Amino acid sequence: MDLEEAKEFRERCTQCAAVSWGLTDEGKYYCTSCHNVTERSQEVISTEAIPNTKIQAINRGLKRKRKLEKGWDWYVCEGFQHILYQQAEALKTLGVGPELKNEVLHNFWKRYLQKSKQAYCKNPVYTSRRKATVLEENASHSDWDSAPELLSDFSCPTFVESEAESQPDDHIQKPFPISRASQSETASVCSGSLDGVEYSLRKEKGVVKMTVPGTLAFCYLALLWQRETMTLSDLLRFVEEDHIPYINAFQHFPEEMKLYGRDKGIFAIESWPNYEDIHKKIIEVATFLDLPRFPDITEDCYLHPNILCMKYLMEVNLPDEMHSFTCQVVKMAGIGEVDFLTFDPIAKMAKTVKYDVQAIAVIVIVLKLLFLLDDSLEWSLSTIAEKYNEENKEDKPWFDFRKWYQVMKKSFDDKKQKWEEARAKYVWKSEKPLYHSSIDRSVVYKRREMVVNLQKQFSTLVDSTPTVEKKSPSSFQFNWTEEDTDRTCFHGHSLQGILKKKGQSLTTKNSLYWLSTQKFCKSYCKHVTTYEESNFSLSYQFILNLFSFLLRIKTSFLHEEVSLIEKRLFKTKYSKTKKKSSRSRKVRK
Repeated sequence: MDLEEAKEFRERCTQCAAVSWGLTDEGKYYCTSCHNVTERSQEVISTEAIPNTKIQAINRGLKRKRKLEKGWDWYVCEGFQHILYQQAEALKTLGVGPELKNEVLHNFWKRYLQKSKQAYCKNPVYTSRRKATVLEENASHSDWDSAPELLSDFSCPTFVESEAESQPDDHIQKPFPISRASQSETASVCSGSLDGVEYSLRKEKGVVKMTVPGTLAFCYLALLWQRETMTLSDLLRFVEEDHIPYINAFQHFPEEMKLYGRDKGIFAIESWPNYEDIHKKIIEVATFLDLPRFPDITEDCYLHPNILCMKYLMEVNLPDEMHSFTCQVVKMAGIGEVDFLTFDPIAKMAKTVKYDVQAIAVIVIVLKLLFLLDDSLEWSLSTIAEKYNEENKEDKPWFDFRKWYQVMKKSFDDKKQKWEEARAKYVWKSEKPLYHSSIDRSVVYKRREMVVNLQKQFSTLVDSTPTVEKKSPSSFQFNWTEEDTDRTCFHGHSLQGILKKKGQSLTTKNSLYWLSTQKFCKSYCKHVTTYEESNFSLSYQFILNLFSFLLRIKTSFLHEEVSLIEKRLFKTKYSKTKKKSSRSRKVRK
């Protein structure tokens, strides 16, 4: 860049009105105050010494090279669109129907672009400071009922379209009209994207700002709309196992989409997705999009607690007979009703059911009903079951809680250790290096190349290859079969040892029950209840730790869900405690 040669250019900057120009490597003028790059370039005074044919050849060569180095003009929302596309493709590979990507997710994303005024509107936020207004011809499409008609201009099977694949006809509107900026657009030297700096500073009230975790919220909403056989915990686990792009998802961007500077803070993720955060984001996105009531969650749907309870009972190696008890708890608590389970974002109090956490909480409550989990009764019942099994080896074995605990403790510890080791070994740095500005590009790439070469040399010296085996995707983390002689499978074991006859029906020997939460927090608290391990039995702690690891959630989060279902089950107990507390207040007065 030559400041002396740029002195002859005396026009005012269109952005800051300053007259202070420099020259880029490409010969274009840029403002030294605000870094605005113009399309004006320095005029060549004399070309007599060089033949015209040679000038043309040189220009063509430089043009190709500069085009690749500079890359496309692209916007931040295009980056998120690429990530969503890759995630949708990954879900398709995992067995999800193609309708999720081509219809549902595309509809949600297009609706977001219009609601956030980034596309499908006049004067989008990135081209003008003025408030954008929805296109008059698309005004009738603002309602969700007309959403399929909104896509009438879109015939491509995917919702990402590259420049080469875009429709050439003028009368056909592109699915993503802002995908290529015009030559008159100003490029930012602080980011690879045109609006990277502006996007990172943008704080518009009432608009949900898109983030990389937000892409998972979109994916889950699409899965929920389609009622696919995948829970939120499954989605996050597949992300963790690298089956769905998330960490360093920008590596899948086309080579021409240069990413540096402020883009790094927008697209680079250095932490695993958190269940609670993504769950909150789901409600936030669905409310912002003003989505209608989702399809009903009925008894034959995978997300219904009766089906999920069966799945998790199999996974943690508990008897099949326990399923009848979980079904009774679901019915008594009223959490199996269609209206309770179906997500309705436009409801007065929009909330989506944590289907997987709820099903696990039901199983915990059933275990408390059967074994009490007070570090006493469960071991007494285990002694009875062990004695019966020794004396009646040919009969159906009774469920032995102690033996189950020993088997599960070993499997759980092994699985957790492998998981912690995998997390510790995870390579956070991307194969595609990130740099702060286009000037640093060559230095960063050279440094990255040197690091890779050193790693290869070191691995050769120690005679080891740093390859990490990628797990094949599965809905189950623990697998139990009768044929496995090393580990006992408890699926077929009987619950006769903990039941007794009462007239024509069977009831539990245990008639006691303790509530996980005696008193709930006030409405102004961010949490419903608190969880202190030392206040609870070791058996209860183990159960919560096992299941929370299964879902990759905090134990306090599961304890809270158990307490909420207990509140629905034991309304009379909670009403009595409320009366007692109110009486004591009156006495004090």
